[in-house]
Amino acid sequence: MMHGLLEILDQIKQSSSSQRQGFDLLAAVSPTIKAIQAAVTLGTGCSLGPEGPSVDIGKSCANGFSVMMENNRERKIALVAAGAAAGIASGFNAAVAGCFFAIETVLRPLRAENSPPFTTAMIILASVISSTVSNVLLGEKPAFTVPVYELKSAAELPLYLILGMLCGVVSVAFTRLVAWYSKSFELIKEKFGLPAVVCPALGGLGAGIIALKYPGILYWGFTNVEEILHTGKSASAPGIGLLAQLAAAKVVATALCKGSGLVGGLYAPSLMIGAAVGAVFGGSAAELINSAIPGNAAVAQPQAYALVGMAATLASVCSVPLTSVLLLFELTKDYRILLPLMGAVGLAIWVPSVANQAKETEASDTRSPSRGYSFVTPVEDKNEGIWRQTGDGDSLELSVIGNSSDNEAINDDVLLEDLKVSQAMSKNFVKVSSTMTLKEATKCMHDRQQNCVLVVDAEDFLEGILTYGDIKRYLSKKSKEAPKGDSSLPDVNASLVSSVCTRGMSYRGRARGLLTCYPDTDLASAKELMEAKGIKQLPVVKRGGEPKKERKRSIVAILHYDSIWNFLREVMNGRIPVYQQRKEENIGG
Repeated sequence: MMHGLLEILDQIKQSSSSQRQGFDLLAAVSPTIKAIQAAVTLGTGCSLGPEGPSVDIGKSCANGFSVMMENNRERKIALVAAGAAAGIASGFNAAVAGCFFAIETVLRPLRAENSPPFTTAMIILASVISSTVSNVLLGEKPAFTVPVYELKSAAELPLYLILGMLCGVVSVAFTRLVAWYSKSFELIKEKFGLPAVVCPALGGLGAGIIALKYPGILYWGFTNVEEILHTGKSASAPGIGLLAQLAAAKVVATALCKGSGLVGGLYAPSLMIGAAVGAVFGGSAAELINSAIPGNAAVAQPQAYALVGMAATLASVCSVPLTSVLLLFELTKDYRILLPLMGAVGLAIWVPSVANQAKETEASDTRSPSRGYSFVTPVEDKNEGIWRQTGDGDSLELSVIGNSSDNEAINDDVLLEDLKVSQAMSKNFVKVSSTMTLKEATKCMHDRQQNCVLVVDAEDFLEGILTYGDIKRYLSKKSKEAPKGDSSLPDVNASLVSSVCTRGMSYRGRARGLLTCYPDTDLASAKELMEAKGIKQLPVVKRGGEPKKERKRSIVAILHYDSIWNFLREVMNGRIPVYQQRKEENIGG
């Protein structure tokens, strides 16, 4: 029932306007429903974890706050990163790991590594506050109790490197199994005409059947992980042989649950799988070495390898190497674990990158390196990052597996590269003179039902753009400048448009020109530029013939952000043949 309700909410979101202001009820309902779904999934024992939903709740709350505030890209990124950090910090009672999780899963994918200092401050404060609240309500105990780590000698380091590669192989098999199950359930739905809500039930049924033989695959918090970490030291702890079977069963059950659409994260399963693989490897290595060299005591206990295996598998499956290293270090509080931990994690990350190299090369070849947007002022910054839009996936920890929303975003970008601005731009725009008053310009925008007007000079060349946001900021600035106690506001309506409109922007302390694009710019480039700077419209201008006239641009049309998606939707629905449009455009040119 909740799965169907979420689909209805998604349809309502898509049909409603993308420019929302104030409190968004749907933004508050969706994370609540997902939280209930996750509670049902995990409470019934399905083989997933709570960290993904926790991060998703933090991210959704941050998105809701950003909607209520002024539309600012940097602030929105900071809030989302802070929400993600809070989710992990509270889940593991590890504030430092939460900070690095936000950097690896939010800032880096959004190409926001050079964010302002307040972003880092918000991430740190969110992690600290979240961990503090968790300590007060749940106690100061860590997520699970870890044994004392011991490194017998430096001769063990090669064993940890081999363990890292083994965990990388396991993660590749795991991620591909998730993708295979996802495709299989899609084929089952299409072939038999089953409703989407049947798939999670089938996933739960499959996990229950596996649990009849191996009940250890069920979600019982981190109790299972703690039992594995005490292998050989307690009567209830599983042996090496059983652990090998349990690791394989856990991989299959987790992939089945995730592929079927059940709501949950992969952090907890990855930790358990890594602990089992590490314990099996450590125990087997000790037996082989002791049989070859009797009386040798240079190999640590299996739980030492289990600790390193946890971090290596987590890093490889979820693509969070720094987070996994710091998480285990924060839990063990032992410097001796760092060296084998970093070596194992590095190789565990390397294995999937080699396995997926062919796919990554193919994906990178499809993207065009050329860019067709420009500034009115011809200034370039090669180090400038572009913010790529990422869909609202079920969790931020699925960046490597590539869930359906990520694949759709990639496909959209590839398709947009074949489309041009001239196909989606609108010639229904309003030009006003820079000498017009603000009152006249506002009336013009209202009468023509436009959310912006293009400001031109005496020669009819583009000089700036005036939006309702510019007017709101100008009025706010004037009200603050008014003397205290003076209730009479200055007559801002008499102000000239030239003093209010946006003429350019500043980036890293440097003055930049007004952002524009050309008719032959591909829509992917225009979309990236608009998302990077948080703007909803982009003037379309003619290419300058002479270098001296590069600053002077004649207006052709205007491109709205919503128009890009509306046009793409029509193309994908088959209403507009892409290649026919391009052929007609080339013939016309």
